[in-house]
Amino acid sequence: MRTPIIAGNWKMNNTIDEARGLVSGLIPLIGENHADVVLAPPFTALYVVSEMLSGSNIKLAAQDIFWEDRGAYTGEVSPIMLKDIGCSYVIIGHSERRQYFAEDDESVNRKIKAALRHRLIPIVCIGETLKEREGGKTLNVIERELTAGLNGISGDDIVIAYEPIWAIGTGKTATPEQANEVHIFIRKWFRDNYGEDYSRKIRIQYGGSVTPENIDSLMAQPEIDGVLVGGASLKVESFVRIVNFKVM
Repeated sequence: MRTPIIAGNWKMNNTIDEARGLVSGLIPLIGENHADVVLAPPFTALYVVSEMLSGSNIKLAAQDIFWEDRGAYTGEVSPIMLKDIGCSYVIIGHSERRQYFAEDDESVNRKIKAALRHRLIPIVCIGETLKEREGGKTLNVIERELTAGLNGISGDDIVIAYEPIWAIGTGKTATPEQANEVHIFIRKWFRDNYGEDYSRKIRIQYGGSVTPENIDSLMAQPEIDGVLVGGASLKVESFVRIVNFKVM
């Protein structure tokens, strides 16, 4: 049985004071539950949030990583730094990184390897554009991103986040059935490439305009193991409701 994973990606939101306020509201409302809960603040708030989460059941994630441990890479943050600050997870290959910062499958692959080298669990984002979906290329895109992004990576502990790009921050959401369909394909890809045992244990999240209103129907799908939440993770009430989704 796979433990669901609910991750809140704050993106470029929340000052340190705002982060303190949000986390202080979340901690008493998120205790032992049926899911692993992860928060991904911006880099500037990681240290403060890490200290606040100490002793809680909530894990810390970074929103990005660089593939070298140290060196002359102005503006980058290494896996050693993320481990030092208390991160357990790191988001890699988010569509916004690919869209605005020219990340590609090769750089995603290097970042995944760097994270695994330091025992950080990568949350690897994959997904198609609206044009690709309308052109019937969704599964081709998913297969390409999995094949290239995971090249040379064996049976390590990773999380896959299927995020259709057309559903991120748009208010549009893939229907639960559409999302589950792609998750079935992803799990089959892992079965074909990594074997039955690995395909059964890998967790596959859905991301893209996840809200308190659609969380129950999404999590009712058999192949959806959690969600990567954007805007709804910035408010205590909405994120707590998502974490406490109803098991149907």
